[in-house]
Amino acid sequence: MKSISINSTSELVQVAEELLAFAGEQKFFIFDGDMGAGKTTFIKSLCETLGVEDVVSSPTFSIVNEYESGHGPIYHFDFYRLKSLREAYDIGYEEYFYSGNYCLIEWPSKVKELMPDEYIKVKITVTGNEQRLFDFIKY
Repeated sequence: MKSISINSTSELVQVAEELLAFAGEQKFFIFDGDMGAGKTTFIKSLCETLGVEDVVSSPTFSIVNEYESGHGPIYHFDFYRLKSLREAYDIGYEEYFYSGNYCLIEWPSKVKELMPDEYIKVKITVTGNEQRLFDFIKY
């Protein structure tokens, strides 16, 4: 486990670099935090660090967005509005989750039973106006 505390969103790129160093070869990440904690904002910085030039936005209604990077496709999921696991099956989650490409999952609790055994959990805790605590945990 690794913990990083920040005082400003301007530090998010540094946190993203630390996360990638912590993760090593692992490319499956779940993001845990309250609504408004900054999951999507951090994912934008992570994608920027990975070389994504596309506009990164929450896939709340589409469930998954795909971004191009020098590391191959990056799949960004937001399962907040998922009503049943059937919807995850319908989008072909296996092809994404087991592709070997980066998968970034918001609201993973909705698809807990579908996730691979190994992943990195990024827990974001609001500690102040722009202050956040990031905990990285390997599973």
